[in-house]
Amino acid sequence: MSEFDLIARYFTRATPGAVLGVGDDAALLRVSSGMEVAVSTDMLVSGTHFLPNADPFMLGHKALAVNLSDMAAMGAQPRWATLALSLPDADEAWLQKFSEGFFRLAGQHGVELVGGDTTRGPLDLCITIMGEVPQGAALRRSGAQVGDDIWISGSLGNAALALAHLQGNVQLAAEDFAACAPFLHQPVPRVALGMALRGVAHSAIDVSDGLLADLGHILECSNAGAEIAFSALPVSRTMQSYVEHPLGRRCVLAGGDDYELCFTASVAQRNGIEKISAQLDLPLTRIGTIIAGKRCTVRAADGSVMTMEEQGYDHFR
Repeated sequence: MSEFDLIARYFTRATPGAVLGVGDDAALLRVSSGMEVAVSTDMLVSGTHFLPNADPFMLGHKALAVNLSDMAAMGAQPRWATLALSLPDADEAWLQKFSEGFFRLAGQHGVELVGGDTTRGPLDLCITIMGEVPQGAALRRSGAQVGDDIWISGSLGNAALALAHLQGNVQLAAEDFAACAPFLHQPVPRVALGMALRGVAHSAIDVSDGLLADLGHILECSNAGAEIAFSALPVSRTMQSYVEHPLGRRCVLAGGDDYELCFTASVAQRNGIEKISAQLDLPLTRIGTIIAGKRCTVRAADGSVMTMEEQGYDHFR
């Protein structure tokens, strides 16, 4: 099978939302009137972001999901994507499952694949995603204000706990791993939440590298500090059994791969945010407050300061 056969068979679909999609030297896109374009790129490398024997269907899902999460963090409506694949070989069974996982999630969010590239090499997946957001309405990291509530969607730590099990750092019961594994392999991007937070949240970020690391980006960009109540952090029933242990605390505060939205908003927005939570059937939890200064303090239930040497994932540390 040639490179062009591979593209035609597994990655060419109709693109009614684009002027021109796959098959030429570049795609042609028409942005809606009054909109700005949000663009983000994420790379997933075998052995770094996923295990070499990862299920291809779930990998196709996750490759797109982590990019959709960036659109969610900006409050953007996803529209188009490009996909660059480095493949050890043209394994047709693998490609079939990978493309099925990718396009199933793409269809759920109205995303069209409009281009990309393929080459032979170590397994590497790189997606660039593009979305639209009304002019001036994009959520940013830089808008947090002193006095803001800090919120988090969903729950924290499940994906990191599943990964710890796969890496042999903890031995989970079969039912506990089964409960955590979907958070690692098939995260749910909070796209609808991001769009609902336009005009409501002062700042937002998706939690990919760990809560402390990603909240730290908001604080750095906003020139602010934060106080977090550890007891307020939302965790699943499975995670509750581990959260008092060092590994569990690390998973919740610094584990990464959650792909939840962390955002800040004024106290006056509490009722509105609770309505958004109900409308989306998605738990949204207040976990702390933006304060003056530049430090993030995590307090235990007794008010003492918790220390965490590891803040989150960094590829070069």
